[in-house]
Parts: sequence; structure tokens; C-alpha cells
Amino acid sequence: MSLDDLDDDVKAVYSGLNDEHAVGLDRETKNELAMLTAVFDADVDELVRRGIHALFRSTVDTGDLDFHLRQGYDVTYDEYLAGMTYDEMTGADQYPQRDDERRYQM
Repeated sequence: MSLDDLDDDVKAVYSGLNDEHAVGLDRETKNELAMLTAVFDADVDELVRRGIHALFRSTVDTGDLDFHLRQGYDVTYDEYLAGMTYDEMTGADQYPQRDDERRYQM
């Protein structure tokens, strides 16, 4: 997979998401959400949005997002944001591959 595949997949998922999304809660999640709602005196929807932002930020900061992007799409988050791979940025993909087997043959 490539940067273009990732971009297509992100756009496809984004267009499929509604502004509202129902989520089933287990007992533990429901208890934690109730605690956060009481402590922060916040709207449940706002806490869910904050939770998604916190999870995203955590995966970016720990390198977990890059790990999964590299496995699935062979790109990093920085490459996705730039819209090009490191090889494209540095020009390394412009040169033909060296043929080391035939390099020293006369």
C-alpha cells in the first residue's frame, strides 16, 4: 500500500462518518464516563470528542501511529501530512536502482 492508498482510505472513512455516532458502552466505560462527566461538569459528547483527541495525540506521541502506518501503508504520519514520502522529498526516487551484481563485471 502507499501514501495514495492511505489518503483514499482516510477520505472514504471520513465521508462515511456521520456528525453523530452511537457507541455502545460496557460497564467499565459507562462508569468512567460518568465519573469524568461529574468531575469536569462536561457534556458527554464533549468528553467523547476529548477522548478521541487524547487517544490520537497519544498514538502520535508514542510513535504507535507511525508503526501501524508503516506496517499497513509504508508511510509515516509526517509523510501523510506532507503529501509525499521521504524519498520523494529528497529526490532519492528519481535515480535508477543500482545493479550491484553487474557493477564490477567487465
